[in-house]
Amino acid sequence: QLQLVESGGGLVQPGGSLRLSCAASGFTLDGYAIGWFRLAPGNERDRVFWRERVSCISSSGDYTAYADFVKGRFTISRDNAENTVYLQMTNLKPEDTAVYYCAVRRDLCQQDPQSFPSWGQRTQVTVSS
Repeated sequence: QLQLVESGGGLVQPGGSLRLSCAASGFTLDGYAIGWFRLAPGNERDRVFWRERVSCISSSGDYTAYADFVKGRFTISRDNAENTVYLQMTNLKPEDTAVYYCAVRRDLCQQDPQSFPSWGQRTQVTVSS
């Protein structure tokens, strides 16, 4: 059974850092692009199309993409041997507060969250003093 499990979220002060992990089980991440998405507070209903892409890494790892609002602060990486993808988040801001999801699709990154068929269960990130 294909499963993605996020971890690493929590409460952090502004300027702090967190590293999110997305561990896959039941399949290998090799051959899949992995995206990190987030849904900001205030969305009463969690719909896939409301989730905004934060970052993505291609199946080969050669291509990475970042939303403008995280460029220079977040870094995505993958460890196929560990079957895990990471999102290193630094210089966190209160506006980064959200639930974060990882998701996978074959091969290439796409902007549209609806093009990602498989999702993890989410992890909460709260940035507050």
